[in-house]
Amino acid sequence: MSKSANNLAILTLVHKREKALINMLNGIAAGSLWPSEVLVVFMNEEALALDVKFPFPVRSIMLETKTGLNLSAARNLAMQESSANHNVFLDVDCIPDEEFLKTYHDHFVQNDGVLYTGRVGYLPKGFDEQENWLTHMSEISAPDPVRNALKSYPYELFWSLNFGCSKEVFSRIGGFDMQYEGYGAEDTDFAFQARKNNVALHTIDAHAYHQYHTSYQPPINHLKSITINASHFFAKWDTWPMEGWIKAFEDLGYIKRTDGALEIIALPTQQEIDAALK
Repeated sequence: MSKSANNLAILTLVHKREKALINMLNGIAAGSLWPSEVLVVFMNEEALALDVKFPFPVRSIMLETKTGLNLSAARNLAMQESSANHNVFLDVDCIPDEEFLKTYHDHFVQNDGVLYTGRVGYLPKGFDEQENWLTHMSEISAPDPVRNALKSYPYELFWSLNFGCSKEVFSRIGGFDMQYEGYGAEDTDFAFQARKNNVALHTIDAHAYHQYHTSYQPPINHLKSITINASHFFAKWDTWPMEGWIKAFEDLGYIKRTDGALEIIALPTQQEIDAALK
């Protein structure tokens, strides 16, 4: 097999993640198989001029949205603009392991009529300051606490950090619902659309490692978009996504749930957001 794959691209979305993007590209370059291109969608910011040359084409496009980040619109644009038929979406915060793309390639060769999702581990703070960290990500990472023990992920646990499909499958699913804006629920909605349209979800051992960044528990910094997106999801599917976060927001007195609707009672203060930092 040639070092470079034919007709197999990696797609990623970027907003204020320059260092993470470089780490991800270095991980792709260290892989046993290179993509035919890496397509980077810069959301509401100028495209980054890369000082380093990589052994595969890196193509940048920009998406401007007036109401904040729209991850659904960015993913739909990435698939539309990709020059490849087989595409792997990899979150910019993730770094693939050496066999990541080859694993996807081999599964696409066997069956390109399904939706594939890979596995993700979590890297510690300062991981990229360690010597030879690219070859030790498996040893220094922690497994995903929710999905690690599962041989196959159910549609409810599909995530958009690491997944792939053909253009035809993406079209059959219907793409991502662009009514979701900001953070939350658009990837679960995508999986539910896949199930509704009889697209099988297959879990494969394509490993990527999530780079450390600050996060909040619960994510009250995203309370407004999570609440709005959850309400749209419930209206569409008659079930709640992100149930744990919604309950946490209720318990903290920020929202009220009545008859399939969420009402924001109060927004968190900056001091309360800072206190939720993990």
